[in-house]
Amino acid sequence: MSNFIEISEVGPRDGLQSIKRIMPLAAKKAWIDAEAACGVPEIEVGSFVPPKLLPQLADTAELVAYARTIDRLKVAVLVPNLRGAEDAIKAGAHKITIPLSASETHSLANVNRTHVQMLDAVRAIVALIKTLPPAERPFFEGGISTAFGCTLEGQIPEAKILELASALMEAGCDEVGLSDTTGYATPGHVIALVQAVKAEVGEQNLTGLHLHNTRGLGLANVLAALDHGITTIDASLGGIGGCPFAPGASGNIVTEDLVFMLDAMGFETGIDLDALLKVRDIVTEALPGEPMYGFIPEAGLPKGYNLSGTA
Repeated sequence: MSNFIEISEVGPRDGLQSIKRIMPLAAKKAWIDAEAACGVPEIEVGSFVPPKLLPQLADTAELVAYARTIDRLKVAVLVPNLRGAEDAIKAGAHKITIPLSASETHSLANVNRTHVQMLDAVRAIVALIKTLPPAERPFFEGGISTAFGCTLEGQIPEAKILELASALMEAGCDEVGLSDTTGYATPGHVIALVQAVKAEVGEQNLTGLHLHNTRGLGLANVLAALDHGITTIDASLGGIGGCPFAPGASGNIVTEDLVFMLDAMGFETGIDLDALLKVRDIVTEALPGEPMYGFIPEAGLPKGYNLSGTA
């Protein structure tokens, strides 16, 4: 088990896509600035989707360009297709993720594409990336969404997950990731699926999970994953967000609670938790009335707590 766990902040993308109010660009920049200053190593700043579908993310190109100026920050984005990847590369994203839903019903609702069409898009994106000089190529992740179940189809057979994971790697992705889009995952399911996918595509080709806390098992699922070689966890400040195209899907893992748990267990995150808790003020001021979640923000840190996780 690695002692350093990379936390990828997805609030500016996954958090904002489910909120009707549009956060001003200046506030988004302040949010990204503040989290980077806390030591958050990777931030998913947006998604290259048509503005008419998600106007909340219409300024993603500007955010990528801005975030690229922040020292040591890995700038990540989501892309649904080749056009999105072209825009992401032009903007200068360090990492791009394409969502391939294990549930074809969800895929059609989310990106209006079948599995075959999405894999064709993956191959086209890989071909595009290979035209770039090696130093300019973004890291390309094939994210398998609804991997732990779908509100539209129910449970997805493990064999389908393995088939898609293998297809993504064969198509040229640098890595695959698993996403609990609908909050269906349980610790046992996380362990079983992580082990199965790693056996299928190789230990080093699955290192990250995107987990939701919809049913209160987010942090329990993280613990299960850490015991089986996962070293990158997505989380959202205040737990905001979810998938607007999956009914009932809500509740990202709260970044603040995740950092506290990892610190308390002796893991290294590189994140200043005291400073991170203050970043919430930027979001609540820009999105008045929007609910923010988290036990640590409500209860506070234990008296005498320090970054070693001891009192």
